[in-house]
Amino acid sequence: MWIDTHCHLDAHEFGNESVAQAAQARGQGVGMIVIPAVETANFSIVAELAASIDNGSYALGIHPIYVPQAQEDDLRLLRERVATAMADPRFVALGEIGLDFFIPMLTEPAMREKQIHFFREQLKIAREFGLPVLMHVRRSQDVILKHVRQIAPAGGIAHAFNGSDQQARAYIELGFKLGFGGAMTFTRALQIRRLAAELPLASIVLETDAPDISPAWVHPGRNSPDQIPRIGAVLAALRGMPEEQVAAATSANALAALPRLAAALG
Repeated sequence: MWIDTHCHLDAHEFGNESVAQAAQARGQGVGMIVIPAVETANFSIVAELAASIDNGSYALGIHPIYVPQAQEDDLRLLRERVATAMADPRFVALGEIGLDFFIPMLTEPAMREKQIHFFREQLKIAREFGLPVLMHVRRSQDVILKHVRQIAPAGGIAHAFNGSDQQARAYIELGFKLGFGGAMTFTRALQIRRLAAELPLASIVLETDAPDISPAWVHPGRNSPDQIPRIGAVLAALRGMPEEQVAAATSANALAALPRLAAALG
């Protein structure tokens, strides 16, 4: 079995194909797809989509790219929805949360501070409910590490990891797994591929971030969760391991990072 630990299956790029995409992935051996929310407006959407497919689970959170239009009251709403969702076995994490210092608008001082505020407040919610987090860490690795040291959640995943060896090991020491996906499939992605080959296998989970971060054989087309086995095959080749062993290990890692997944799997 394979697990896609990060897939925006509710994205408009899928149109009305989301359920069919999940079924296609299931046919390729993808036993679970984690669907993170990005703003309060899609909290119900991801929950309902996860409930409508047999290999679906979800997370709730406010993505840093949606922080500019977010209101303080959205944090109250998030906490209320999390409190309710704790009774839902398909609810597995707080996410997608984090920091993005790549998009110029988000690096302006006021917006940088607003991002940090929303990130810290969401870490507090995760800590309160004992939840792991799905973290967006683009160009923000060291700042993320600073705040998760101060407000430690129950582990989670550094999604689309693209940092240094030192940063990778800092996340691992703090109890996080690292998400690898389509970027790893490009031969020019030397640093990501080296980390994928050399980091402890126990620290790695697989993801698509579909419809984004398409693997080399799909780029620039739309990514989809059924690509996980082929992405996993690239990881297996980089590490010189059988694909079946990588599937078993990365799925076990996903269950360790997101313990509520076990209930979602039934």
